[in-house]
Amino acid sequence: MEWESVIGLEIHAQLATKSKIFSSASTAYGAEPNTQACAVDLGLPGVLPVVNQEAIRMAAKFGLATGSNVSKHSVFARKNYFYPDLPKGYQISQFELPIVEKGKMEIELEDGSKRIIGITRAHLEEDAGKSLHEDFHGMTGIDLNRAGTPLLEIVSEPDIRSAKEAVAYMKKIHSLVQYLEICDGNMAEGSFRCDANVSVRLKGQEEFGTRAEIKNINSFRFVERAINYEIERQIDVIESGGEVIQETRLYDADKDETRSMRSKEEANDYRYFPDPDLLPVILDDAYIESVRNTLPELPKEKHQRFVSEYHLTDYDAGILTSSRELADYFETVAKQLAGDAKLVANWVIGDLSARVNKEDISIRQSPVTAKMLAGMLKRIEDNTISGKIAKDVFNAMWSGEGDADTVIENKGLKQITDSSAIESMIDDIIASNPQQVEQYRSGKDKLFGFFVGQAMKISKGKANPAQVNEILKQKLNG
Repeated sequence: MEWESVIGLEIHAQLATKSKIFSSASTAYGAEPNTQACAVDLGLPGVLPVVNQEAIRMAAKFGLATGSNVSKHSVFARKNYFYPDLPKGYQISQFELPIVEKGKMEIELEDGSKRIIGITRAHLEEDAGKSLHEDFHGMTGIDLNRAGTPLLEIVSEPDIRSAKEAVAYMKKIHSLVQYLEICDGNMAEGSFRCDANVSVRLKGQEEFGTRAEIKNINSFRFVERAINYEIERQIDVIESGGEVIQETRLYDADKDETRSMRSKEEANDYRYFPDPDLLPVILDDAYIESVRNTLPELPKEKHQRFVSEYHLTDYDAGILTSSRELADYFETVAKQLAGDAKLVANWVIGDLSARVNKEDISIRQSPVTAKMLAGMLKRIEDNTISGKIAKDVFNAMWSGEGDADTVIENKGLKQITDSSAIESMIDDIIASNPQQVEQYRSGKDKLFGFFVGQAMKISKGKANPAQVNEILKQKLNG
């Protein structure tokens, strides 16, 4: 039997507001437990929530960027359930009338093919607190700092057909919310996470299978692994004669498996009703247009511009525009150089990104700033250093030894470009290796690399490679 997976993602993006969605309490990360939860967040008697207008603006911004319908009339509702870290006994969310509906997102897969994934809705809601299970000796601690933090829940259509497609879609949303500056995308801090709804059906079958929801996955790698595991689990259950149960499951990264958490609730289990303390959100055309006017250059447009303006390949432009930080870093460097932007792209995509990934930091945390990298690339362009020496300069800058000029001066890395000095060195090499010279002149062209290697060894990598090659050809062929 040939099976097909049907996947939908519910992405929770924490909005980058300074205060919470219904109170003035801070949203800053890392405070001592329970120091950033005010009376409104705790739902104490007599308090009234007031909606944060910046959260409304950010949700509208996302809707416009995804070609969605930004609702002129949306309503907050109470979602009723009990959990220890939900202090009010209900969560303020949106149900029947969300602020954003019916959008789409184009994704590109590894083979270059493209697909459109529908966005059902994106609604505003408050986050719950956090249950802490460590260091309490069999008990659970509750930290309510997150309670009331504004979230935009982005719900996709069940259009995704594989774990790789799910990751591509999630990465695209992750990139977009950072471009829009409505979410910092920090997955380690819980600012960007998702639930995955997964089911399987026989290929050609129209109706969906019974789905399981995998909760709170906070990395792209874990999303792919969790979905792949769940697909195989469901296929095994069905092929063994069993039935998939609709339930909520958790992904255990250490064991690389999903496990049952609770039976899946339906909407009516939550007894949604409009929140009596909050007025409907009414947006007019003028407001929506004012938000549209604040939209930045989006990834697709930036990609096209990088290809046309900087003459980059589609591949390079795709990588550089995959995150706003990377695109901004590249462009800051490229604008300081008069030469080929391809040189900049190679360094940003290559050495810089490799080092950032290895250190597990963001581009903005790189010790080599855009200005420092531009300074080093200028020295490659004016032949002060070679590309090979530049790697040593880059490593020294990364280690905090100063900018490119300081490193070059202190380490004596300036490239030898004096033609007479290079010619004299090559004369010595030819004189010292008569056998290799004879073999080269008799047709063993590969020996040319031997002579280049000798020149670079004697000059300790400082001889200008282009001049070395040119003078060697003249001497050996002469």
